[in-house]
Amino acid sequence: MRTKKFRITAAICLAFLLLLSGWSIFAARYEAVETGAWGLSFQKEGSAPSGTVSQSALDAYDAKYLGDTTQPQICLTFDSGYENGCTVQILDVLKKHDVKAAFFLVGNYLEQNPELVKRMVEEGHTVGNHTYHHRDMSAISDEAVFREELTAVEDLYRNITGQEMSKYYRPPQGVYSEENLKMAKEMGYKTVFWSLAYVDWNNDQQPTREEAFSKLIPRIHNGAIVLLHSTSQTNAEILDELLTKWEELGYRFVTLDDLYSA
Repeated sequence: MRTKKFRITAAICLAFLLLLSGWSIFAARYEAVETGAWGLSFQKEGSAPSGTVSQSALDAYDAKYLGDTTQPQICLTFDSGYENGCTVQILDVLKKHDVKAAFFLVGNYLEQNPELVKRMVEEGHTVGNHTYHHRDMSAISDEAVFREELTAVEDLYRNITGQEMSKYYRPPQGVYSEENLKMAKEMGYKTVFWSLAYVDWNNDQQPTREEAFSKLIPRIHNGAIVLLHSTSQTNAEILDELLTKWEELGYRFVTLDDLYSA
């Protein structure tokens, strides 16, 4: 009798554990994605930060903020809202180091700088979609309006290069919603956030070389997706030294295609 009761109790406990395990897997896969702005929390120097949304939750929408954290790899990306003379120097440095980066462009950038866009493509860089108007996309609930923000950029890119644009999308200012992620995925896009950035976008208050390195060297980590702004004079001035330092630390550079095919 005792043996029978023990078996029943054991079976109940096992069933409970399996149920709990299954729920944990389900919860991790379908973690709620709340509307907001992308953010990071760095817990340990040299280690990948936690994002506003976990990578496991982002996976359901073909979105990433991290690459392979077991490998010393960096995916270098630039957001380009306009051109102020820094991009040529940035492209020169990337060519010197044989680094292929991704440039997320808005509509007016493509309209006003077709020759720079052509150079990006000719030198093997990825051109991604940063939307036509650089709006808060989380405020757009109309799917047709959302699509137009991306397809308008695709059309400009096709007219300039004669090629189809790579399906990589970065929400302006990192502001997103679950609906945005769903709509981007339905359009065939992969949404790209980041795991390392710093305050480099304010042209009236550019960081010093020392301030830039104090963020970009200690916080680099395996599988990093780095966001820099191509409008930053500081970035243009330090990029050669920055890439050299990362290379000396043992990091190698990968593309978004590499990141998503791993």
